[in-house]
Amino acid sequence: MYFLLGTVGTADSTVDSSDISIIEPAAQQLNAIQRWWLSLNWEAITGLIIQKAITILFIIVLFSILVRVADFLVDRTFTSYSKKKTNEVRMTTLHTLIRNVIHYTLGFFFIYALLSTIGIPVGSLLAGAGIAGLAIGLGAQGFMNDIITGFFIITEQQIDVGDYIKLNDLAIEGTVTSVGLRTLQLQSSDGTVHFVPNRNITTISNTSRANMRVLVDVRIDPSEDIVGIQAAIERANQQIVQKYTEVIQTPPVIFGIVDLGNSNYAIRTTMYVSNGRQHKIQEELLSASIHEVSQAGFTIPNSPVVAAK
Repeated sequence: MYFLLGTVGTADSTVDSSDISIIEPAAQQLNAIQRWWLSLNWEAITGLIIQKAITILFIIVLFSILVRVADFLVDRTFTSYSKKKTNEVRMTTLHTLIRNVIHYTLGFFFIYALLSTIGIPVGSLLAGAGIAGLAIGLGAQGFMNDIITGFFIITEQQIDVGDYIKLNDLAIEGTVTSVGLRTLQLQSSDGTVHFVPNRNITTISNTSRANMRVLVDVRIDPSEDIVGIQAAIERANQQIVQKYTEVIQTPPVIFGIVDLGNSNYAIRTTMYVSNGRQHKIQEELLSASIHEVSQAGFTIPNSPVVAAK
């Protein structure tokens, strides 16, 4: 009995000593936390939190006002410009672009001011962001070239939706269907839609900004009556003038006989019409001229025209 009691007592004492060895470090850590907690200057901390909160609230209110004022000025400016005869697509694109630039700029300064108020080292973050931005910029160089080129194409009003243009360096031509900051879309006469990155555009030939020339050559036999042929062509010219009075800017003029090479001669007629109508009028003027010359009994040579070497 005594042996058992002694054994039990020894076990209890062993457990108690191991518990104490575990509890003492925890108690010391807890005491350290309590001492740190009690050592805090809560009055100063409360004052600092209130100060930071007021500063952050002021920054939020300030930048909210700046965004509203900027949007108001931009909207008012574009409203005054929209009253003039300007392209609606261009105005909408520029409006959106300028608003986004202002918002991003103000957003950057807002985050900078916010982080500075909180106490985050913004300078170190900007240094790291600068290195990352340089790497991204090198990788996105083509994209930035598209944006910059597209911006100047839009602001300088080089092209509008509906214009018929020629990109000589790319051997592409067609009607513009969309003008964007990154790509230009145009549709060829066969229906093909071309998506052209703005950075590839170097020379734009716009045929929709001024009156376009219509040039028609009617091949003739020089041994026949030249005066009679010219009179027949003049009748065809007058038919076109009566039909397209509103779009003809300068009346058709018979230039005279031109040498096409290799004993091929033609009587040339020139005129200027509103842009976009030149192809149809040229086709009808050529058809009317051939019809009048044939009806007058003159010969239209049908031998192929071979350029002189």
